Amino acid sequence: MERGKKIIIVSHCILNQNCVVKPYAKKQDKFLKFIKNFVLNNYGIVQLPCPELFILGLKRWGHVKDQLEYPNFKAECKVLLYPIINQIEMYINCDYKIDGIYGIQGSPSCGVNKTCRGNWEGEASCYKNLDDILKRVHLVSEKGIFMEILQELLKEKNIEINFYDIDDWSEEID
Repeated sequence: MERGKKIIIVSHCILNQNCVVKPYAKKQDKFLKFIKNFVLNNYGIVQLPCPELFILGLKRWGHVKDQLEYPNFKAECKVLLYPIINQIEMYINCDYKIDGIYGIQGSPSCGVNKTCRGNWEGEASCYKNLDDILKRVHLVSEKGIFMEILQELLKEKNIEINFYDIDDWSEEID
């Protein structure tokens, strides 16, 4: 078998929409065109773990970056990322080309260019209604927590890899 020696690294939910918080999961075929392009061009695909799934579980509610910016969440993200960093180092040391890390736009964990922030705390009953809470959520131009930590760990190892967002909020993924 011939190795392509080309790798991409993708957020967990790109290959597994079962981990996405309700109601944002899409049919998996929404990502088929994106993945198929790499597979047909002999790329290997490394799937990142989903920090929200591991730390908060499947029955979690939607979070914003502000809720995940605490020391224990960040520490657990690092634990999840250390094996990925080791894998990346092995590939690079064996002359593989890593063509990018792909996140999900808007994700509080895996957003690359945009993440969601919201100013609230406590029980939902503390607010007038759901609209009052939703008005507090905004997309901002920054990375999600998991991608920030991944970038920091790569920088510590002097590894440069481009990061890209997949616009998870659009109907089509190109």
